[in-house]
Amino acid sequence: MRPVALVTGGNRGIGLGITQRLLADGYAVSILATREEPAELLDELRAHAQDDKAVRYVRGSVADPDDHARYLDDAVDAWGRLDVLVNNAGVAPLERADLLSATPESFDRVLGINLRGPYFLTQAFANRVIALRGTDVDLTGRPVATVINMSSISASAVSTNRGEYCVSKAGVAMATQLFAVRLAPEGIVVYEVRPGVVATDMTAGVTAKYDALLAGGLAPIARWGRPADVAGAVALLAAGQTPYSTGEVFHVDGGMHIPTL
Repeated sequence: MRPVALVTGGNRGIGLGITQRLLADGYAVSILATREEPAELLDELRAHAQDDKAVRYVRGSVADPDDHARYLDDAVDAWGRLDVLVNNAGVAPLERADLLSATPESFDRVLGINLRGPYFLTQAFANRVIALRGTDVDLTGRPVATVINMSSISASAVSTNRGEYCVSKAGVAMATQLFAVRLAPEGIVVYEVRPGVVATDMTAGVTAKYDALLAGGLAPIARWGRPADVAGAVALLAAGQTPYSTGEVFHVDGGMHIPTL
């Protein structure tokens, strides 16, 4: 039976790259996204997996706990198990505003989707995994389940014109540590993947800025990241080959996080 992965925002950008990679690696994948069901894309993904039952799509918002329950129920009803949660869905501010003029509404929107949503989806996922796993299970070997939180270089790099985004990703980093400690005794490992500058629709509006920064030495590997780069890290962590590691941060940023003189 295919292992089951949940990928929020798995229909576009980095999330789509993750969905494609996990399908190629033999997972069944369920996507949670706010847009109408993309029938043509889902057909392509099922063909990619060579299995009409390997992909499911639930329309809903990671910011809504009621949608969390529907999302988990749908996957369990379809496949009877949960193995991986990739908390990928996220948003940038609708308008980049200086810290001195940013609005509470923007802060609440970004934090609600980027931090509060995955925080409580992880809670719901973990509780469901524990219920499904039962008590007669070896918790000392391969992880029972894996949670992978998509963070950002902005968890530690300051951008004063999108402070709410930075705060949300710093919160994701702490949430990773919290859940790693709490869920270790339950056989669930938790990781953070921290991308740098990745070419997606979210970064399309600042292409010229980052082209110049990369040309000027922003990262040792002087190119844009690709969704497939991030997906490779997710696949590595999801594979269960690092059972004695949890709470780790995996940078996918071309070395951008390395302090240099």
